[in-house]
Amino acid sequence: MIPAGLDADGPKRLLDRPGVATCLAALKAEGEETRLVGGCVRDALLGQDAADIDFATTHPPAGTMARAKAAGLKAVPTGFEHGTVTLVVDGAPFEVTTLREDIETDGRHAVVRFGRDFARDAERRDFTINALSLGADGHLHDPGGGLRDLAEGRLRFIGDPATRIREDALRSLRFFRFHARFGRGEPDRPALDVIIAARASLDRLSHERVRAELLKLLLAPRAVPAVAVMSETGLLSRLLGGVVDLGRLARASADLASPAIARLAALSVQTVEDAERLRETLRLSKAEHAHLAAYATALATLRDRAEIAVRDIRGLAATLRSEIVAEVLRAIEGEPRPRVEAEALAKLADLVASRERPALPLGGADLVARGVAPGPAVGRGLAAARALWLSEGCPTGEAERERLIAHALGAAGRGQD
Repeated sequence: MIPAGLDADGPKRLLDRPGVATCLAALKAEGEETRLVGGCVRDALLGQDAADIDFATTHPPAGTMARAKAAGLKAVPTGFEHGTVTLVVDGAPFEVTTLREDIETDGRHAVVRFGRDFARDAERRDFTINALSLGADGHLHDPGGGLRDLAEGRLRFIGDPATRIREDALRSLRFFRFHARFGRGEPDRPALDVIIAARASLDRLSHERVRAELLKLLLAPRAVPAVAVMSETGLLSRLLGGVVDLGRLARASADLASPAIARLAALSVQTVEDAERLRETLRLSKAEHAHLAAYATALATLRDRAEIAVRDIRGLAATLRSEIVAEVLRAIEGEPRPRVEAEALAKLADLVASRERPALPLGGADLVARGVAPGPAVGRGLAAARALWLSEGCPTGEAERERLIAHALGAAGRGQD
């Protein structure tokens, strides 16, 4: 019985999705069973179409390969030693994994053996809502009470929380991410108590795994209250260090289109030094670090101003990039400095939408063509022209360009160095 609040037709739609019936038919065999498992079943019950569709099967990996090839399907041994084979149907991938049982774990890696018991396989999963499975006959299997938890917006570990976290310490972070996406109200207290007690295990996680999980968390619908709990319990400072600002995160997250890195900046970046620390702590990519550094520079520039008027916007966009300026102003909205004119915000929005970045409408070649000798004089002239151009709001037009060239020529001394 599917509880009220869930989509009773979701499982049938999942079975009817293109490629699903093809995979199930290919793997059907006497004495064997294959089910849809995990997130695709959970999302179907919420009326959503999961991006990835996964199967669990009693077939050993070689058996999965053989059955697929006999049915004319492409089979790729993407994780053969772990039991995973990817079937390709009309260009779409479907992961099929042999049932497994843990033999031993160290909090990061598990030694497993293949099995035939769906209940034992479900015990390896993290949360009750992720342990649901759907048979080819449409029967829903719920070994841990995940249906009720999903309907009530409650996230619980399947089985003993301490055991689940000992198996993989990353589950402490996944708990907050999944609670932020599927939970309602306060997080499950028994789970939270175990996570706090096991906080030292977070230190053993790779920086890359923490980064990936944290950025996903920041995109979840209820990320702000989840991050607030992490902050209150000391877990966030253990992961990020430094000072966090939940108010700025909330304002940044109000823009549903804001990327995860923008939300991380709002939460954790006050200075360029913060950007450097996070690059190391989270092993950020060059592009991600550049974003945080640009945010820090823009934050310092904007907080140094008492007011931002329309005339300032093009200059700010030229030196800081309009999208970064908009990102910072959104995060610090309501703070004492700076006061931003409504017309300035509208002008900034236009620049962001147009993707225009104002550029000085002259270059060194223009000065050389007017008789300035190549070398330091050109640099002086361009610097003077740029300073004037920025102070006047980055004007455009041929008349303005000629005026800037004249100013540059004067600063360059007409080539006399």
